[in-house]
Amino acid sequence: MKKVNVLAAASAVVLGLAATSCDSKQNVSLSNDVDSVSYAIGVSTGAGYKENLKTLPGGEANVDALIAGFVEAIKGDSTKMTPEKAREYMQTYFVQASAKEAKKNKEEGEKFLAENKTKSGVITTESGLQYQVITEGTGAKPTEKDRVKVHYTGTLLDGTKFDSSVDRGEPAEFGGNEPSTFRANQVIKGWTEGLQLMPVGSKYIFWIPSELAYGERAAGPEIKPNSVLKFEVELLDIVK
Repeated sequence: MKKVNVLAAASAVVLGLAATSCDSKQNVSLSNDVDSVSYAIGVSTGAGYKENLKTLPGGEANVDALIAGFVEAIKGDSTKMTPEKAREYMQTYFVQASAKEAKKNKEEGEKFLAENKTKSGVITTESGLQYQVITEGTGAKPTEKDRVKVHYTGTLLDGTKFDSSVDRGEPAEFGGNEPSTFRANQVIKGWTEGLQLMPVGSKYIFWIPSELAYGERAAGPEIKPNSVLKFEVELLDIVK
């Protein structure tokens, strides 16, 4: 997961959200090519950032305030903040909001893992990885350098599904109805450790602490900083 410049990301979100104003139903005349391409830019930008309206740190965006700032700035009107002050405010806000969210996720994850490890059938390794055997296979166990073939489903603690080779019916890399194929050491630490516990033919559930997953980084729109991840993994084969 690449690190994203907070200021650049915030600026992109603002531009995209501006194009999705709930007051944008206007009688716009597309009388020439410039009008049409201007409108096309608005539609494309709005569609691309629509969901960001709902996922700004701290709550859903205030579209009216966002549009007011955008329109005033683009028309050269007087604004309540200078561009420099606006950039400074956005950067501070996103950094603070991210830190607050990361702290909350860390506390919730630690509480969950402390309770989960006491449940019947849940095993906790020295690293803190937790797992439960659903089906115990009879094949060989992979090493961290082996290529493995798996099916998996990944969810957050609230049940939100963020990835599933089972749902795709195909591998992440690969096409057809084959499962995902990769080396055991090409994934997050919790996966590398967990896969080596599994004989081929096994199906396990893993609860992966954030420090064995993505840590303080986010990974895509669903996985937030310091998230505990749950995976149901079926080890189908060691690829020779």
